Amino acid sequence: QVQLVESGGGLVQPGGSLRLSCAASGSILPFNAMGWFRRAPGKEREFVAGITSSGGWTLYTDSVKGRFTISRDNAKNTMYLEMNSLKPEDTAVYSCAGGTTLSQTPANFPSWGQGTQVTVSS
Repeated sequence: QVQLVESGGGLVQPGGSLRLSCAASGSILPFNAMGWFRRAPGKEREFVAGITSSGGWTLYTDSVKGRFTISRDNAKNTMYLEMNSLKPEDTAVYSCAGGTTLSQTPANFPSWGQGTQVTVSS
């Protein structure tokens, strides 16, 4: 089973940027879609962005459109989330996931990483 490991989280000031990476222990080609989800304290897991295996289709939740960019490098078995213009409400644990269908539904993503903390605060 392919393991997913996130990195790149940290503390950033409002308006700042971070780039998250999701490295797989094996090929990510079997994942028809990959996604980023986040969970803020006291809130349910929320879909952030998703991408198809070829990278040809992407999907974003409305609150991050125009600020976040998802991408994947199949040759490096890695997915990325470029986050710009960060806001305090973006604070959460961000997890990457590999799945079968590009959607906002966690159930469509059977493989998960453990997450990386992103904190946006001055």
